[in-house]
Amino acid sequence: MIAGKSVLGLITARGGSKGLPGKNIRPAAGKPLIAWTIEAGLASKYLDRLVLSSDDDAIIAAARQYGCEVPFRRGAALAADDTSSIAVVTDALERCPGYDWVVLLQPTSPLRTAEDIDASLERCMAAGAPACVSVREAEESPYWMYWLREGAHLAPVLPERQFTRRQDLPPAYVLNGAVYVADVQWLLRTRTFLAAETVAYEMSPGRSLDIDTEADFLKFQTIVESR
Repeated sequence: MIAGKSVLGLITARGGSKGLPGKNIRPAAGKPLIAWTIEAGLASKYLDRLVLSSDDDAIIAAARQYGCEVPFRRGAALAADDTSSIAVVTDALERCPGYDWVVLLQPTSPLRTAEDIDASLERCMAAGAPACVSVREAEESPYWMYWLREGAHLAPVLPERQFTRRQDLPPAYVLNGAVYVADVQWLLRTRTFLAAETVAYEMSPGRSLDIDTEADFLKFQTIVESR
């Protein structure tokens, strides 16, 4: 609990990944990818319960092995390529009712820590905000990005501000996919973690790895096996 409010931790992992098949249970440093997220969630001082939403037997077995509760199996209709994350979260909240806050943790962000989870919740409480998402500073600035118009002509993405020196560029941030926090009733009403009221929790680039490709996974393996 935090500030007298109950918190549900939710890990979402479907079995049909096409970009990197079986990624959620691929081993790195002696344990499956999903175990890194489970261990961070279980170490959080604020999560009252940590559950998995999955349609896959192998993922479910791995999650249970590492101490994550699996109180239901996700239906096939919510495990398609085009299923939205918010639909999966809403389904889990309906199956696990009674919580004030929900924290979504994706297994593809294995370097996020329990401290990141707790700090995101604390940021929400301190700001009086209904939601918080984790971000990292963008490697490429949108102020130096362009659209390609007809005839390969360049048009700035942000034409209202121009900078000639890199050191003059204001920092820009991108979602890193590691932590999503929201007030349950607000989330059910808005059906998004991202709104004008949402606050950000910044994470270092070193902990912001989001595994989507073989190269990403190899990078993760190199990091954790060198520790």
